[in-house]
Amino acid sequence: MGKQSKRTKFYNQKLAGLSSVSLEEAVGALKSLETDLPAAIKQVKMDQTVELAVRLGVDPRQADQLVRGSIILPHGIGKTQRVVVFAQGANLEAAEAAGADVVGGKDLADKVKGGWLDFDVAIATPDMMGVVGPLGRVLGPRGLMPSPRAGTVTQDIANAVKDYKAGKVEFRVDAGGNVHCRVGKLSFEANQLVDNIQAMLKYLESLRPSSVKGAYVRNIAISSTMSPGIGIAL
Repeated sequence: MGKQSKRTKFYNQKLAGLSSVSLEEAVGALKSLETDLPAAIKQVKMDQTVELAVRLGVDPRQADQLVRGSIILPHGIGKTQRVVVFAQGANLEAAEAAGADVVGGKDLADKVKGGWLDFDVAIATPDMMGVVGPLGRVLGPRGLMPSPRAGTVTQDIANAVKDYKAGKVEFRVDAGGNVHCRVGKLSFEANQLVDNIQAMLKYLESLRPSSVKGAYVRNIAISSTMSPGIGIAL
């Protein structure tokens, strides 16, 4: 086991004995990790991302228990997302007018196939899926493949672009039954983070598969880019 840094030691000492606390207490503890750092330890210069991790009592191998979705959080995520759109004709103009960063058709697909992945969200119109489909091997593993279920394969390009520019986030349960989702930045006010997390948890609850028996939400934790996780009481 590698030697722990002074920062890690401080985090662990400060969080020792803190487990399964209320959401408000967890957010307060997370924000205080940086502000309470001793003078000898420099604060992280970047505005850290806050992430919510939820362990669900689902079996992702079952198609009807593959929990996924997208949501616009009350206070956004503190980041302007780079959006690309695969479209043609009038939809290209609509995407540009809505604020898409890059638009195109086969030319854009060839660019992505060549290794260009400088974007956060990919949106496509249904008639472009013949061009976008072969990009699954590139976009799929990175969570960037357009999907009707996530709202990124749509004829309503303008609204889709505006939603993702406003901070709409996607999530999907992983092979271990966990959902990870960005819920803001460490610079957010505590009440803003609480509002975003509550909205995400409420939405997750609404997606509970009817075939799930027993506890649906098993564990909840929040963390920032540089911090360990803090458990939240169910």
